[in-house]
Amino acid sequence: MAGISVRAGAFQMRVMPEAGGSLAALTWQGHELLRPQAASGVLGSSCFPLVPFSNRVAGSRFRWAGRDVRLPPNHPEHPHEPVLHGLGWLLPWHVSRQTEAAVTLALEVPAGAWPWAFGAELDLALTDTDARFTLTLVNRGDTPMPAGLGFHPFFPRTPATLFHGLHKGEWQTDAACLPTRLVESAEVQDWWQGRPVASRSVDTVYTGRDGPLTIRWPERGIGLAIVPDDALAFTTVYVPPDQPFFCAEPVSHITDGFNRPAAGSGVRELAPGERWAVSMALAPFTMR
Repeated sequence: MAGISVRAGAFQMRVMPEAGGSLAALTWQGHELLRPQAASGVLGSSCFPLVPFSNRVAGSRFRWAGRDVRLPPNHPEHPHEPVLHGLGWLLPWHVSRQTEAAVTLALEVPAGAWPWAFGAELDLALTDTDARFTLTLVNRGDTPMPAGLGFHPFFPRTPATLFHGLHKGEWQTDAACLPTRLVESAEVQDWWQGRPVASRSVDTVYTGRDGPLTIRWPERGIGLAIVPDDALAFTTVYVPPDQPFFCAEPVSHITDGFNRPAAGSGVRELAPGERWAVSMALAPFTMR
C-alpha cells in the first residue's frame, strides 16, 4: 500500500486514509518512532484515531439519556469481543487538505447502529521538531451524543525499551479487559518503577496523568516525548507478551466509560452541532 507521504526536516510520515485514517510509518532521522506497517489493514498499522469512543464497551451496549444503544461487535479478527475503538478506525477517510508537511483527513458517518450522525477530522502535521495530531468530532445529530476521543499508536519494543508516565491510578481488569477496581496511590507514580516496559503485561487504563509520557530506546540512543493535551487525561497501555510492540494511548475517558458516566469517567456529552478537538505531539530526542 503506497499511502500518502509527508515530510518536514528529519521527519517522514506515511498516511493510509482508506485504512481507518491510519498511519503506516513515522520516522525521524531514519529511526522508526512508531511500529512500521506490520500487516495489511488497520490492525497492522502504526497508529489510528479513536472516534467517537475509546476501547471496549461492555456487552456492546449502553444506555444514554433514556435510550438503549446496541452496537455490533467490530473486531476484524475476534468477533466474540465487545465493540471497541469506536467506528472511525474501520471506515475509509478522505483527504480534504494536503501540503508537503501535513494532511487533513475527513469522515462523515450517518446515524445507524450508532444513533447519532457525526463528522470527524484528523489533522496530521510535521514540523522541524515534532509530529502533531489533532482529532476533531462534531455531533451532526439532533440530540446530545456521548463522546470520547483518543489515539492508538503502536511503538517499537525491545527487552530494553523503557516507558515512563506519571499516573495516580491503575484500573484492575477482568478476563475481558474491562475495568473492575481502581487502585490509586496517594501521589502520581511511575507504575513500572523504572523497569523495562516488557516487565509487565497489561491491557488497562491509567488515570490522573501528570505531564508527558516518555519512551526511551537505549540501544538506539533516542527517546520520544508524547505530549497529549489536557482533554486526553487517561492513558490506555497495552503490553502483550512476546510481541515487538506496545501501545500507550492518550484517551479522553476510561474503558467502558459509557456504562460508567459518573464524575471521573472522562465521558463527554456533545450537544447537537457541538465541535470538540483533542491533540497530541510526538517529539523525539537524542539520549545523553
